[in-house]
Amino acid sequence: MLVAGAAMTVAAAPVPLVIAQPLTAVQGQLLITALPAGSRELRLDGQPVHLDADGRFMLGVDRDFAGTKRLEWVTKDGRSAHRDLVVTGREWVIDRLPARLNPPADPNAPRNLEYEARREAEVARVKAARASLSPWPFWRAPFQWPAVGRISTHFGAQRVYGDVPANYHSGMDIAAPHGTPVKAPIPGVVRLAAGPFMLEGNLIIIDHGRGLFSAMMHLSRLEVKSGDIVAQGQVIGRIGSTGRSTGPHLHWGMTWHGVRVDPEALLPPMPKDQT
Repeated sequence: MLVAGAAMTVAAAPVPLVIAQPLTAVQGQLLITALPAGSRELRLDGQPVHLDADGRFMLGVDRDFAGTKRLEWVTKDGRSAHRDLVVTGREWVIDRLPARLNPPADPNAPRNLEYEARREAEVARVKAARASLSPWPFWRAPFQWPAVGRISTHFGAQRVYGDVPANYHSGMDIAAPHGTPVKAPIPGVVRLAAGPFMLEGNLIIIDHGRGLFSAMMHLSRLEVKSGDIVAQGQVIGRIGSTGRSTGPHLHWGMTWHGVRVDPEALLPPMPKDQT
């Protein structure tokens, strides 16, 4: 019971925390960093981002995004907090070619219904393989090279025909002899091991947890099956030239919640030998 005339004390709301110094990233980056332990309810531009108990988290930045994103979270002591994420541009490998080298599609050409049906089914299998949002913390392991060879095409490379850009290269290509072992760069669960698909050839998709996936394409041989849990460095396949490919190489693509990111930026210097 309050005594007449007594002052009522009202607890002040925790003062919001604003971190003036922005967090920085570059286009195509998978950013792996941390907030103070005990932080919770992390959001990126209003969308929830998984945050481990020790504050560790990851997020992917689109290849073509440049500007500022907003990180918001709740601190251990209950304050609302926010910090800007500033994304800067990168110098991409761009091949500029005459427009005549990219003739427009013939609108009168007959449709290949067999191809369309097969491709639709393949795309559905790939989409289903990436639909899982598993809680596994495999993404926290330091990355290793899946194969040793020459980087024949970097992530983000693109051809421009006249003023018309073609689709950019969504992974990194490692050229190496046919049959070269391909190893898991970090642990994960194999969600798809199948093929040959029309474009990807023999394909392996690995779930590294929390929306991060690797796709290993154009393989000559599959050494794992769907559902397998693979250790880092385990041989999962062999380099080949299946699907749409002009020579033996590994195409390694990575996505975070559908955002394509650059695997090369996560790697140490390439070893001379990884056998």
